[in-house]
Amino acid sequence: MTACAIEGGTAGAAATADPEAEPEPEEPGEPGRPEAPAGADREDGEDWEDAEEYAGAGEIEEAEASPSGAGARPFADAAPPPGRFTLTADGAYAARLTAAPGPPGERAWYPERWTLDGPEPYAVPLPLDQPEEPDSEVAPLADGRVLIRRRVADRQMFSLLYPTGPGTGELLLGAVGCAEMTLLPPSPDGRCAYALAAGEDHASLWRVAGGAFGPEEVARIPGHCSGGVWLDRAGRMLALDRREPGGGPVKAVAVDLGRQGEVTPLLQIAPESNDRLLLADADSGLLLIRSDAPGHDRLGWGVLGSCLPVRFPECLRLPDVAVTPFAVQPGQMLMPESCAVALRIDGAPGSWVGVWRPAGRQLHQFAAPLGWVPGAGYWSRDGVLRLPYANGATPCGVALLDAPEDVEPSSVTGRTSGGKGGGEPSAADAAPAVCKPVPLGQAPLHRAARPD
Repeated sequence: MTACAIEGGTAGAAATADPEAEPEPEEPGEPGRPEAPAGADREDGEDWEDAEEYAGAGEIEEAEASPSGAGARPFADAAPPPGRFTLTADGAYAARLTAAPGPPGERAWYPERWTLDGPEPYAVPLPLDQPEEPDSEVAPLADGRVLIRRRVADRQMFSLLYPTGPGTGELLLGAVGCAEMTLLPPSPDGRCAYALAAGEDHASLWRVAGGAFGPEEVARIPGHCSGGVWLDRAGRMLALDRREPGGGPVKAVAVDLGRQGEVTPLLQIAPESNDRLLLADADSGLLLIRSDAPGHDRLGWGVLGSCLPVRFPECLRLPDVAVTPFAVQPGQMLMPESCAVALRIDGAPGSWVGVWRPAGRQLHQFAAPLGWVPGAGYWSRDGVLRLPYANGATPCGVALLDAPEDVEPSSVTGRTSGGKGGGEPSAADAAPAVCKPVPLGQAPLHRAARPD
């Protein structure tokens, strides 16, 4: 592995540093004046309170896979709520648990597969003779089958579901003797699926679909692990957020499935900071990071293998809301700053959509389509964001949103842009605010797809 320093930074109303729980919105602080961690000195000599970036004392390392190994995200500690979409890496299929109409507490849950790569999206219900438990998990594969994880007593049961004419076929894969497991995001290879069993002293990584003999343990990682982000398109390099067995900060590590689960450091922004990886794009190397290196959790970005510091854009630091990235525009080879990033924004009014590019340094906010499952969506290579939704009028739809163009701050305010190296405008110039989301009817939305 080649170690390369990356820009350290924070942005966005962020999550807590506890890997045992889902992230909570951070307490709003004084805009633009985070407390600097000990030893966080800028290379250019500026004081911390005037800085936009944090050049971390540690480093982000480049995850390299040797050509000899065969190819083998979100928090893994808590099961997702029913209704959350899980998409294949290419966005062709999605799956979720949904419920038949009925009184609360008596609804019958069943898996549903969405086909999204055709001219019109459509959903296929996959019910069996017995309703599913609401804590079951589903994940689509590239061939259209849907993996389901069920908890039965102290075991985890895995099956593949597929439509068979008017009914649903089921292929039993096997069981794992474990009280708690969580499915990871579908592998980019489209064939395999993995699950994480997190313990206090070690975590077990299982390949639960795509193997030759049913579920098999492929790696055992010391420490408590959560998260799960794929770093390549072969499904070999997996990033996990790990706390060492003896305690200490949470650091993202890379797990090489081609080398029997070899673990190497990935994020090292500051010695005592909690550094988590939220998203990664294999084409451009863009990384979306959450770290408390500047004193509290912020959302930042860097580039895998780069020697530049992590940046924490001020425009993503919004008061009283949580900002979480959920999709990165693919196909931007070696151009991480040009990638459009879709963000889920959660506040008192609900959830809506943000669009941001590292180079643009602007956050565009839009109202989500009615029935959107927050955090569900994917980009096309040409910069169109697809947001699956379902409501009473449209049981299966996809809203299409063109990534908006960024406008230079100087052309809007009449001021010249300042700062070194194209950094973010300082909080003293313009404190970020939660804008009223633009309704999708007024957004650059060129069509909404729905079945006939």
